[in-house]
Amino acid sequence: MASPSYPIASSVLPGVIPSPTQIPNPKIPRVSICRRLLRSPASRSIGSGESLRAKADLLRLVSDQERGLRTQTDPSKRAEIIGAIDDLAVHGEGTVTTGPSLSGTWRMLWTTEKEQLFIIKNAGLFGTAAGDVLQVIDVEMGVLNNVITFPPSGDLLVRSSIEPEPPQRVNFRFTSAVLRGSNWEIPLPPFGQGWFESVYLDEEIRVVRDIRGDYLIVDRAPCSWKE
Repeated sequence: MASPSYPIASSVLPGVIPSPTQIPNPKIPRVSICRRLLRSPASRSIGSGESLRAKADLLRLVSDQERGLRTQTDPSKRAEIIGAIDDLAVHGEGTVTTGPSLSGTWRMLWTTEKEQLFIIKNAGLFGTAAGDVLQVIDVEMGVLNNVITFPPSGDLLVRSSIEPEPPQRVNFRFTSAVLRGSNWEIPLPPFGQGWFESVYLDEEIRVVRDIRGDYLIVDRAPCSWKE
């Protein structure tokens, strides 16, 4: 995704994920958790009538797309969703989306990024289905973590450093990656750098496009993920 992607997917998953018994030096149990938080009842969308309608239309279009899996085989739906993204991005023009409001735990609703969709589709190799796909950003610390969870206790974590470039661009560089289970982990080689732009951001959702021409829609997760 515009935000750090998972180029390691094509080299790791198709080769069959090693089981814990195949890993010579299992690690101690990981401590990553996602704590459930209650949303404030005061949380609500704030914006013009036109922007709220554009936002509602976009969310309606992606609601049945299985995070983008169905869109991959439906070019007309993809074009319709991207058109809706462009319509909403008009309402984000001139806004700064690289500040403190960018920080938080974001949950993927839809994407065009093939690597992430490949992992979601093939999560059965882990004996499970993919759980939440999260993007955890701390602007002040200059850190971005991309996390694909594999319930009940696994995840693929890609760590990156970030450098905001106002008003809407964020440059990133991969720093490390790891595939983890309940009591094992496999370091993976991170590589690459790039940028993404949050073309629309409010207190509920964020819409992103990136250096590769991919799109991402996320909402503020009802949890906070900490490693």
